[in-house]
Amino acid sequence: MLKTVPFSAGCRWLAAAALSICVGAGTAAAGTLDTVKQRGTLNCGVSQGLAGFSDRDGQGVWNGFDVDFCRAVAAAVLGDPAKVTFVPLSATERFEALKAGRIDILSRNSTWTLEREVSLGLLFAGITYHDGQGFMVLRRPAITSALELDGVGVCVQEGTTSALNVADYFRANSMKLTLHTLPTSAEALKALESGRCDVLTTDQSALFAERLKLAKPGEAVILPDVISKEPLGPVTRADDLGWYNIVKWVNFALVNAEELGISRATVDEALRSTKPDVRRFTGAEAGLGSKLGLDDAFAVRAIRAVGNYAEVYERNVGAGSRLGIPRGMNQLWSMGGILYAPPMR
Repeated sequence: MLKTVPFSAGCRWLAAAALSICVGAGTAAAGTLDTVKQRGTLNCGVSQGLAGFSDRDGQGVWNGFDVDFCRAVAAAVLGDPAKVTFVPLSATERFEALKAGRIDILSRNSTWTLEREVSLGLLFAGITYHDGQGFMVLRRPAITSALELDGVGVCVQEGTTSALNVADYFRANSMKLTLHTLPTSAEALKALESGRCDVLTTDQSALFAERLKLAKPGEAVILPDVISKEPLGPVTRADDLGWYNIVKWVNFALVNAEELGISRATVDEALRSTKPDVRRFTGAEAGLGSKLGLDDAFAVRAIRAVGNYAEVYERNVGAGSRLGIPRGMNQLWSMGGILYAPPMR
């Protein structure tokens, strides 16, 4: 027998044994695709300034890994990667902004956790960046490991998973911790530079970005220790599965394009390919786009706009960028990493 179960995201769930079906989405995110098309622009939540991920240059133009993902979605949905309105959000306000409908998608170095997805009524549309929490020390070159940090003062930004992770790490290793929680990443970095704390902790990718802001970046050392799993990815509301699927498959398209050898430079060649998997990707056959409510060239437009995953990564955060972060775990599964996307078929 089916019964109705309330759900915080606005759905009424019919539950019978192990079966749950959402039968009544709330109005907050119903028809997001139609709303975006009618508005003519994608509202994308990003950070307030994190080099390599979402930051503005001297002319006020947004750039970065997370920014490029928003442009890929805009290209897939609206046919133009420029049709994005970027909304800078703090760590504490990002999820509420998404729930309230101020943004259509959150693309802001956000960690996928059970509590965030279930308690907040949100859905993470896959992982775009596999990360882990680390530590950065300043003017203490003798420290080479996080296990040498017993008794130090650690700065962390509020509203993140980092505070709980670092507390767990110190407790598990029987070390004493003085935690300084700051409202913004800028304040946390300033506290480190001023000597208020000895260590800054956050995702390792963010540490590479924050180090660039120091007056003397060469004095900062990012320790090799990684103390957590931080799967970062775009987020949508849970009451519009159609929109969630669009965002998810744009993500997967960037990864599959790299695996298939489809890049900005080779996309025209791919359109002439006779290979079945390439023809499905480009929309030459199978009609996959229509299953998402888009036309069949959605993936091609995303690649024309920003390139495949490797191009997005290397341009913004890779070895040749200012951040200089090796691919590591974010290498394709076939190349020794853990980056993997379901097939487009």
